Amino acid sequence: MYAPGRDGDLHWMQRAIDLAALCPAAAGAYSVGAVIVGANGEELAAGYSREADPREHAEEAALAKLPARGSRLSGATIYSTLEPCSERSADRTPCAQRILEARIPRVVIAWREPAHFVADCVGVEQLTTAGVIVDELSELADAARAVNRHLFDERHGRGAPRGEP
Repeated sequence: MYAPGRDGDLHWMQRAIDLAALCPAAAGAYSVGAVIVGANGEELAAGYSREADPREHAEEAALAKLPARGSRLSGATIYSTLEPCSERSADRTPCAQRILEARIPRVVIAWREPAHFVADCVGVEQLTTAGVIVDELSELADAARAVNRHLFDERHGRGAPRGEP
């Protein structure tokens, strides 16, 4: 499994944050970037929210660029600037479920999904319950949130991450 240590994780998360900055702004959706890195440390795929479709999530965009159930994913890590979603509309598979189906053993996130669109995202819990290792790089949370400035109205307390005012 790809686990390069703190410096490597920070490098790949910064790549995901740079991708998130490419997202077309949308009033009803987060701007997220995702990078899938293989066991040997090579970038296998990358994507960002709304890259090819206005309803597309970053993990969905990155995974769509890979062959289905590729053996290269068995040792991969996916870096996502936001906790993978645990629920979506009826016709879209949640990103946590997509990661489980792809059998990616490790996920690294910058911040957890706040209760802005979904009352209680449980993507991290779904992944860890299934045996996926999930690491959080909280030192990059502010950078990941910054590309989502358009969603938050701090004057009304909307969008504050879990555990923060």
